[in-house]
Amino acid sequence: MSPRRTVAEARQTRAGIVRHGVDVASVEGLEGLTIGRLAADLGLSKSGVLGHFGDKETLQLAVVELAADEFWRDVWEPVAATPAGLPRLRAVAGSWLRYLTSDRPPGGCFFMAAGPEFDDRPGPVRDAIAGAADRWHRELLHQARTAALDDPEQVVFELAGVMLSLHAAHRLRRDPAAATRAARAVARLLDRP
Repeated sequence: MSPRRTVAEARQTRAGIVRHGVDVASVEGLEGLTIGRLAADLGLSKSGVLGHFGDKETLQLAVVELAADEFWRDVWEPVAATPAGLPRLRAVAGSWLRYLTSDRPPGGCFFMAAGPEFDDRPGPVRDAIAGAADRWHRELLHQARTAALDDPEQVVFELAGVMLSLHAAHRLRRDPAAATRAARAVARLLDRP
């Protein structure tokens, strides 16, 4: 076997571990993400999984990074070409609503699960989660400012609140009307002057 093939296979294996890690962590939390669990799920040895990361924290950081990339791909990229400002903010809100009511990842929004898990725990994992949340907040705020909305900070705060409420109603309470209610709340929020 050539070294290039071995390196390519190692990258592919690592990517598969991280991809599965996002799914597991979305359901069981980042603390529920263990080397042993991933090894068993993927038919690998513990040392085979550990060799790709070195320790659990490095694995968690890789999972947070992939979750952030997937969030942007699933929520932002489909609407990125929409004209900036209010049209894009409305499109982003709609895309975010669809994402939160989908089964990708299987446990719902990774960041709505990981945020409370790590919000008061200092360290690199918390910093990575907060960094992803800050990036999203800055983009929403940019669109709200571009739309010349009154009090863009308040609009973004309320928009995030609607999405948190939607996530809880949809995932925890299994409210069949959650998406409709959230869409109405977003429309009211973004249709005001």
